[in-house]
Amino acid sequence: MAALFIGAAAIALSPIFVRLSELGPVTTGFHRVFLSLPVVFVWVMIDRSRRETAAGPPTAKDYALLMLSGVFFAGDLALWHWSINLTTVANATLFANFAPIFVTLGAFLLFKERFNRVFLGGLFCAVAGVAILVGVSAGTSEKHLIGDILGIATALFYASYILTVSRLRAKFSTATVMWWSGISTSVILLPAALITETPLWPAGVAGWTVLLGLAIVSHTGGQGLIAYALAKLPAAFSSVGLLFQPVLAALIAWALFAEAITGLRGLGGLVVLLGVYLAHRGSLGGKNR
Repeated sequence: MAALFIGAAAIALSPIFVRLSELGPVTTGFHRVFLSLPVVFVWVMIDRSRRETAAGPPTAKDYALLMLSGVFFAGDLALWHWSINLTTVANATLFANFAPIFVTLGAFLLFKERFNRVFLGGLFCAVAGVAILVGVSAGTSEKHLIGDILGIATALFYASYILTVSRLRAKFSTATVMWWSGISTSVILLPAALITETPLWPAGVAGWTVLLGLAIVSHTGGQGLIAYALAKLPAAFSSVGLLFQPVLAALIAWALFAEAITGLRGLGGLVVLLGVYLAHRGSLGGKNR
């Protein structure tokens, strides 16, 4: 339980690090993954999982899927970091947490996994919350509206990443998946950053501190702790715990950037959180409730 909440808190800091970064969203995404690779490599060495041996030697298809997971994660990071810089931290984080709904729909379409009426109710609730938030952004500025749309696109990429990883986890450990997908993500984001953004490096210690915090605290630490917790906690409890992340991110953004959550924004955020929670309970992933 401690790992779950500490991990969620660490990931909740990621949009704050992104907003504080001196670099562009794509470049920040590259450093987020690339700087974490040494730590992930040590994790792989310590892990020494025998899952690969027990499931048989990796095939070319397995490595292709590992690379594909990095492609999806690169799209997720680039769009989410861009979204954070255009709309509020709360909106960007809430829309990114819409991913579980897309995961369930994707699993239904691709793998024939089932869901029930609770999921449909959650889907309707979440979409209603998104409509409220997008409506508020449309009335605020075109910039906020574009940021919201990018946040929803983020959820699609992250859902694709989760679906791919769910297939890989039958053979590979979490550390191995993060290592290979991290390499693939870095290879994609580096040329994208070189083409679209300058500079590629921060100017001083403060800039590097933000990037290292994003890579070590949020990316490696947050994801590692949550992966550990999800293997040991009931799915329903974990789903509630992870909803702590967007709430905490919104509170930190309010304290640091004066992004107050009031009126319709607050209502829309609560409706989205309720919808995501219900959708999770109604999916196959919530069967342990």
